Amino acid sequence: MSSLRIPKMVTSTMARIILFALVVCATVGLGSPAPERRDAWSDQVVSLHNQARARYGARPVTWNPGLYSSTVSYAQACKFVHSDSQGKYGENLYAGTGNPGPGIADAVQSWMSEASKYDYSKPGFSAATGHFTQVVWKSTTQVTCALANCPANTIFPAPSHYIVCRYTPPGNYQGQFPQNVGRPV
Repeated sequence: MSSLRIPKMVTSTMARIILFALVVCATVGLGSPAPERRDAWSDQVVSLHNQARARYGARPVTWNPGLYSSTVSYAQACKFVHSDSQGKYGENLYAGTGNPGPGIADAVQSWMSEASKYDYSKPGFSAATGHFTQVVWKSTTQVTCALANCPANTIFPAPSHYIVCRYTPPGNYQGQFPQNVGRPV
């Protein structure tokens, strides 16, 4: 029986090449940001938010791909309560029933309907206007939203559609309303 002898220098070089390749692959995998989700959903979310924001003098927002995965997971849990963001992002929730179910246009329209209740002479947070002020908050630069189909008896007795939107930086900070919630233009 003959054996193939590989010189020690070759095995050492091969080991270094393999180790280098593994380090590069691990570094690239850990260090690269999530790819930006660009599809009809993200485009519609951004477009509808930017249309609403423009009416109040706020600059356009962009899609936040980094928050998308956790937003989807949260929406799919079908719990109609705000998450504990610990100040990392603002959050708007919307749910409805029907076939076809409500979509992002219905959610943004509902949140924007709160604008008529906002008192510019006493700027500040109100549960009646908090969704509106988050949408138009001038310091917010990014948004991500997720839609989940929830079974009956989770949010409503009937099956429902649940939308969770998250905003960075978050809005609705006390003392910052005058400079962040513009009047209609």
